[in-house]
Amino acid sequence: MAVATSNSTQYALLTNGELYAWGLGNVGQLGDGARTNSFTRPVRVRFPPGVRIAHIPTDVMPFDTGLAVDTHGRAWGWGRNGGGDLCLGNSGVQLTPVELPFHHVTALAGASNHALYDANGTVFACGQNVRGDLGDGKRTSSPRPVRVRRLAGHPVKTLVASFANSGALLTNGEYFDWGYNAKGQLGIGHFGGSSDVPVRVRLPQPVRHVALGGSIWFNGQTVVMLSNGQLWAWGSDDFSQLGDGRSRAQSSPIRFFAPAGVTYRSIATGSATSYAISTTGAVYAWGVGHLGQVGDGRMATARHPVQVASGATAISATANNVVVSKLG
Repeated sequence: MAVATSNSTQYALLTNGELYAWGLGNVGQLGDGARTNSFTRPVRVRFPPGVRIAHIPTDVMPFDTGLAVDTHGRAWGWGRNGGGDLCLGNSGVQLTPVELPFHHVTALAGASNHALYDANGTVFACGQNVRGDLGDGKRTSSPRPVRVRRLAGHPVKTLVASFANSGALLTNGEYFDWGYNAKGQLGIGHFGGSSDVPVRVRLPQPVRHVALGGSIWFNGQTVVMLSNGQLWAWGSDDFSQLGDGRSRAQSSPIRFFAPAGVTYRSIATGSATSYAISTTGAVYAWGVGHLGQVGDGRMATARHPVQVASGATAISATANNVVVSKLG
C-alpha cells in the first residue's frame, strides 16, 4: 500500500489499483463526486471504468487537490484546483478525477496552488508562481503547462513541492530546487531572494531520497538521505525540524543524525515537523507539535526525535498532518 496526503485529505492506494480517500471533501478532495466530508470512513475515488492507479505522489498533493498516475502513464487530478495546478487552463473545481494533458508521466508532485509533472522526460509546471515556484524563469502564474528550465536532458527520479518551493531529484543523485529562499530553503548558502529557475544544491554524495516541507511564508525546509545513508537538511529551523536539536535556519546543508542505534530508511517533512521510518519500521518525529503533528500524545515541540509508532511501511506529510501505512 502507498499513502499520500494533502493539507486536508489522506489517500491510500491499494495493490489492486484502487484509490481511497478520507478527510475533507467540501471541494471534491475525496474524488467521489460529492462535496461532503468523510472523517471516519475511507471512500473510493471514482475514476472512469478500467482505470487502474499505479502510483500517487507522497511528497505531496496541492492544496485541497488530489493527483494520481494510472498504469498507462496518464495523470489524473481532482479537487479545488485553485491556482490552475491541474494544468487544464482553468481553476475550476473537479468533483471526480479528470485526465490531465500529459502522457507517459513518471513523477508528479504539488503543494499550495502549483504542481509539477514529468511527462515524456520533460518537467512541466502549472499554477501559481508567487516566488518562481514554476521554475520557468518567470514570475507569471499559468493554468497551462510551462516547461521547467535547466532540467532538459536530465532524467528525473523524484519531484517534490511545498508552499512556494519545488524540487527535482535526478536519477544521477543531483538535487535541484527553486522558488522561495527567505529562510535558506534553496540550500545555496545565503538567505533571501528567490530563484525562478532550478539551482543545484551541493552535497557530499548523491541523494537517494528527498522530502520538501513548508506551508506558509518564512517556513520551509528540505531533508535528504544520501546514497551512503547520511542525513542532511537545510532551510527553516524554528522548531528544530532540521534534526540538529537547534533552532537556527540554515542556508546550506547541515548533517544531522538518527538516534543512537537507529538507521532511517525513509524520510518525510511537513510544515515544520519532520519524520522518518527506521529499518525496523519504527516511526520517529521531531519539530513543531502544537497541533499534535509529532504524534507523541502531546501538543508540544520535540527538539529531538521521539518514537511515535512501529510497524510502518510508508509515510507522507504536508502542512500540519501526516499519514502512515502500517503492517496489519
